Amino acid sequence: MLWVKMLHIIAVVTWFAGLFYLPRLYVYHAMTGSAAVREQFKIMERKLFFGITTPGGIVAVGSGLWLWLSYGISGGWLQMKLVFVGILIGFHYLCGKYLFDFKHDRNRHGHKFYRWFNEVPTLLLFIIVALVVIKPF
Repeated sequence: MLWVKMLHIIAVVTWFAGLFYLPRLYVYHAMTGSAAVREQFKIMERKLFFGITTPGGIVAVGSGLWLWLSYGISGGWLQMKLVFVGILIGFHYLCGKYLFDFKHDRNRHGHKFYRWFNEVPTLLLFIIVALVVIKPF
């Protein structure tokens, strides 16, 4: 079971790496006026989202479910953690929506929006790790 726990930790790190970097790419993408640079950002964003971030998220959620069901973990802290993981999945979905908008040149947000959007995964990581480590309830 330690292999599954190790896999889960690596997948979570991978998932968050993508969720930290992708909105940062959106900041720069929203700022550029060059068509060639926009096309390069589209390639980078697509590869990051589909090649690293999404597989990391799928493995993180799958291995997390495996650990949860294998160990029979319960408690209020876990229920709260699952709420925040759900929010994280929603954030991931929004990243995909914005990726689609950029791909079709329909971005409606400026770089300042994406700068704030970029802070969401940091806040979620802090909350989720605090719930897992401290188990406040």
